[in-house]
Amino acid sequence: MSKRCSAAGEPRRRMSFKASGGLCLAMAFLFLCPLLHAEEDIPELGKITIRDLQDTGDRLARPAPNTMAAGNASREDLQTAKGKPDNLSTYAAARQTPSDEYGDVKAEDVGEAVPAAEGSSDLYGDVATDEGAPARPRPQIADPLRPFNVAMYHFNDKLYFWLWKPASTGYSYIVPLPFRNLFRNFYRNLTAPVRILNNLFQGKPGYAGEELAKLLINSTVGVGGLRDCAEECFGIKGRDADFGQTLGKWGLGPGFYLVLPFLGPSSPRDGFGFLVDWTMRPQTYVGTEFFDYQNVGLFAHEKINSTSFHLGEYEALKKAAVDPYVSMRDIYIQYRTDLIENR
Repeated sequence: MSKRCSAAGEPRRRMSFKASGGLCLAMAFLFLCPLLHAEEDIPELGKITIRDLQDTGDRLARPAPNTMAAGNASREDLQTAKGKPDNLSTYAAARQTPSDEYGDVKAEDVGEAVPAAEGSSDLYGDVATDEGAPARPRPQIADPLRPFNVAMYHFNDKLYFWLWKPASTGYSYIVPLPFRNLFRNFYRNLTAPVRILNNLFQGKPGYAGEELAKLLINSTVGVGGLRDCAEECFGIKGRDADFGQTLGKWGLGPGFYLVLPFLGPSSPRDGFGFLVDWTMRPQTYVGTEFFDYQNVGLFAHEKINSTSFHLGEYEALKKAAVDPYVSMRDIYIQYRTDLIENR
């Protein structure tokens, strides 16, 4: 009997050793990442903006927001018109509208161009918008692993066009929109513990209470979360929160840019945050392993169901950008900075 117990306990001890070893490596990677952090001073292809051109003049004017066609989207251009974006493509495409060949440069974006004053060496004149307002610095992130990141970007790009998009297109053709909405509500309700705990970690108990109320209402009146009765009937919206955002609220920087296979743009901070959030998801404990075909299968179905609502957004981003890799990197850091500083 003792031999059987020891034999049964041996695999569990091995699993615990592997899990603890992986966690230690992840923590070391996370806290050593500032050593690789370095600002980028030289503009890249697709990253030269109006602000960079205005720096050559003598006059100081508030720079116009960057455009997607210039390969670098500003935070103002990437804010959603309504609701909360649930992925980078939605964040980037929220205010993107068809316009001229110069990349959606509108009057309200640039402001009125006035003639340069006599003696001014500003070649481009004074581009004035809200004079006196301080210029908002563009968030940047170091990219010391660029060859690896570019390779992973192309891998994920091919994965989208060869797997996620065909699967989501066929899925949306077979599964009607009302049923896809039910699945979306169901998965969002399951991940409520992630939002509840992270709102508490970020010192926002009010939002944590809202998410708890949504969980209780949707799990009961909403028939197991298939319907978002909390928002539809009571106007309770809640607040998205993840552990990467929590670490950012605590003052930990992203470190450096890191493109992960299957997951896309990330950083050591947000990659570690994803692992922590994975432990808070009830789906994680469907199988016997931390990652197995059951919980990963549920994650893949959640991904396909979510992608079916956003078909065409990534394609629009690629078409509008001079350098899609640079644009995706800039969108990522602006999106994460906005989540941490303004929400």
